[in-house]
Amino acid sequence: MKKNRKWILAVLGIAVLLYTCKVAYVANYPVERDAEGRIKVIAKYDPSPESPQESMRHIYMPQGYHLQLVASEPMISNPVAIVWDGNGIMYVAEMLTYMVNVDGTGEGAKLCTVKRLEDTNGDGVMDKATVFIDSLVLPRMMLTIGHKLLVNETNTYNIYSYEDTNGDGKADKKVQVYKNDEPDTKNLEHQKSGLIWNIDNRIYVTVDPVRYQWKGDHLVADSLLQAPQGQWGLTYDNYGRLFYSQAGAEVPALNFQQNPHYGAFDIKDQFDANFQAVWPAIATPDVQGGLIRLRPDSTLNHFTACNGQSIYRGDKLPLDARGDLFIPEPVGRLIRRAKLQDVDGKVTMVNAYDKTEFIQSTDPNFRPVNTVTGPDGSMYIVDMYHGIIQESNWTRPGSFLRPQILRKGYEKNIGRGRIYRLVYDGMKPSKTAPRLLNETPMQLANHLNDANGWYRDNAQKELVLRNDKSVVPTLKIMATTSPNQLARIHALWTLNGMESLDMETFSAALKAGDPQIRKTAVWIGEDMAKQHPEVTDMLAAMANDISPDVRYQVSLSLRFNPSPKAQSAIAGLVAKYPDGIIGLSDKKYHDNIKAKADQLRAQALLAQADQKLVSDGSVIFKQLCATCHGADAKGISIGGAAQPAPPLAGNPDVVGNPTKLIRILLMGLSGPVGGKAYPDVMPALGFNTDEYIASALSYIRNDFGNKAVTVKTADVTRIRAQLGTRTKGFTMAELDTMRTIFPGFRGGAGGAPRPAGAGANGGTIRNQ
Repeated sequence: MKKNRKWILAVLGIAVLLYTCKVAYVANYPVERDAEGRIKVIAKYDPSPESPQESMRHIYMPQGYHLQLVASEPMISNPVAIVWDGNGIMYVAEMLTYMVNVDGTGEGAKLCTVKRLEDTNGDGVMDKATVFIDSLVLPRMMLTIGHKLLVNETNTYNIYSYEDTNGDGKADKKVQVYKNDEPDTKNLEHQKSGLIWNIDNRIYVTVDPVRYQWKGDHLVADSLLQAPQGQWGLTYDNYGRLFYSQAGAEVPALNFQQNPHYGAFDIKDQFDANFQAVWPAIATPDVQGGLIRLRPDSTLNHFTACNGQSIYRGDKLPLDARGDLFIPEPVGRLIRRAKLQDVDGKVTMVNAYDKTEFIQSTDPNFRPVNTVTGPDGSMYIVDMYHGIIQESNWTRPGSFLRPQILRKGYEKNIGRGRIYRLVYDGMKPSKTAPRLLNETPMQLANHLNDANGWYRDNAQKELVLRNDKSVVPTLKIMATTSPNQLARIHALWTLNGMESLDMETFSAALKAGDPQIRKTAVWIGEDMAKQHPEVTDMLAAMANDISPDVRYQVSLSLRFNPSPKAQSAIAGLVAKYPDGIIGLSDKKYHDNIKAKADQLRAQALLAQADQKLVSDGSVIFKQLCATCHGADAKGISIGGAAQPAPPLAGNPDVVGNPTKLIRILLMGLSGPVGGKAYPDVMPALGFNTDEYIASALSYIRNDFGNKAVTVKTADVTRIRAQLGTRTKGFTMAELDTMRTIFPGFRGGAGGAPRPAGAGANGGTIRNQ
C-alpha cells in the first residue's frame, strides 16, 4: 500500500510539474556575463542529457522572449521537420535511425516514422500522438496537400502521398505522386530537402535542378537551368524570395538574390566575414572542421551546420522580428537572427546582435535543426536533442570528430527530441484552431488578408487546389482594390494558380502604386505571356520603372523570352546598370551558357564511351561536389570567408596522375592540401559504384579549363582491389609518398603523361 501511495504521489508530482510548465515560463539558470551583457563561455559542463524542463533553463535569448514546450520525448523522438495541415494538425518527421552510434550503424533501416500530433484541449501543448506513417527510411521532406501528406524518404527521388481515410489518425492510403526510380546515392547530408509551396504556386527543393507543380493528383517536375545547391533547409519571405543554406560549404545563406528558375546566383558581399562568425555560449569541441574551426576558448568560430532556416512571417512576435531570417546552428547550440536590407535590388544581411546570438544554449545536447512559423502566429523550433549531429562519413576512425564524441559520451544520447514555441511578453499565441480544410472558398479568400503568413499561404494553396471559380470575382476585387499589399499579392498569385487571371486585372497590377505589387505582376507576366503575346511588350515597357526591384525582375522575367523586344529591353538594362545586380546577374547567366557550350564542345571531341562518362559525371558534380568546390570548381567564398574545400579548376592534382584522385574518392581525404588547411574533410565515396567514381573524375578532369584523359571504370575497380580492407582515409602527405604507375602516365604523384612508345599497359607499384 505504501508503495502504491508513493507511486501515486510521484505521478501527481510529475503532473503538477507539467502543469506548471504549461502555464509559466521556465526561469534560466544564472550565468556570468561580461560588461556588454554577453554570456561568458562555459568551458566545462556535464554532457549528460537533461529533461526538457532542465534543458530549457539552459537556453538564453533577448529580454522579453521565452520558450514554451510543445512536445518532447517519449511523444516524439529525433524530430527533424514539422508541417501543419489546413486544420492545424502537426506532422513530425522522425529520423529514428540517425546516428544511433558513432559509426551510424543501421541508418538505412525502414524504422523511421511520421507522427501526427494534436492539441485536443487548446492549451498549446500537444497531448495526442499517433504514428501516421511507419517503416520509412529517414523521412526528409513533407508537404500537406489538402487532407494528404506528401513525403519523400532518403535515398530516393520518389514522392508519395499518404491519407487517413477512416479517421483513426493513421495513414491507410498511399499513392505515388512523383516517380523517379533512380536511387539517390549521395550522402544523407547532400540529399534534397524542402518541398515547400512558394507564393508562385511552384514547389521547391534543394540540391536537385527541379521544381514541381501540383497538377490534378500528382507532381509535375520542371527542370531548372542548374542545381540550386543548398542542403537541409529552405524558406521564403512574404514576396516569395527563397533562402537556401549550405552546411558543407559553411555558407549560412545563399542563392537568395534571385529565384533559382533564373539560375543560381550569389554575390560576394551579400554578407561579410563578420556575419559568418558565430558566438556560442559553450565550448564546442565536437566540430567536424577540427581545430581550424575553434577559437582559443574552444568555441565554434564559424557556421558549419547551418540548416532549418526560416523567415519569421507570423504576428505574435514584435514587429521588428517580422521578416528576419532565423538560422539554426546545431553544432554551436545557437540560432542566428539576421536582418535583411534591400538596396537597389541587392539583398544583404547582418547579424541582429554584436558578437552574440539570438538564442544560445549551454546544454551541449541542444540541437536546433528547424524553425517555422506556425498557425498560431508563433515561431516553432525543432530541437533534435541528439548527441551526434554529424554523418558517419565524418566520424570514421582517424577523424578529428570521433574522439571528441567518445570523450564526451555524445553517442549515448539518442531517442530524444523537443519542439518549442517562441513567444514574447504580452503577445499571446492564438488558441483558435484553423479549419481551412472545412471552409468555403469565400472564407478562404478572407484569410488572404491575415497578418499571419501561415494563414495566407495555406488559404492560397487550398484555393488553388480546389480551383473553385465561384471565388474568382472576389479575388479580382481584392487584387485591384485591397488596401492590404500582401492580400493583393496573394490574390494575384491565387488567380494565376487557378488560371483565372484576366488581362484587365493583370494590367492594373502592373500600374499599381506599390512596387512589390508591380514586381509580382512582372513575375506573373512570364506565365501570362504564354497565352497573351502582347504581355512581352508590356513587360519590356516596365524596364523604365522607378523601382530597382521591378527593373531587376523585368530583366529576369524576360531572360528566356526570345523576342527581339524582350532581349532589347534586357540589353538596355544591362548597359544602364552594368555593375549593379542586373548586370552581375546577366553576366553570370551568360558565363554559365558559355561554360556549358565549352563543356559540350570538349565532350564532343571525346570517344563515345568517354562522352558518357563525362556527361554522367557532370550530373554528379553539380548535385554533390559543387556543394564545397563551387559550381565553377573555383571554390566557394562568400563574405570573404576561407574556402571550405580546394579549387579543382587548374589544379595539377586533378589533371595529373588519376590514381591519387581515385584513392581520394574511394577512401576520403583529410588534412592540408597544397600546404593549406581546409575546415572540411573530403568524405569517402567508395560506397558508390566504380562507374560513379570514374564518371565524377572524368568530368572534373575535362571541364573548368582542365584537360586530361578520362578515368575508366576498370581503373577504379583495379585500385579499389589494391586498397583491400583499408578503411582509413588518406592525407595528401601519404598520397604523395605512394608511387603509382598508371596506364598512360609516368610513376609518381601527379606525374606527366607517359611519352609515346613507353608501353601500352603499364603497371602499378604500391608503397603502402
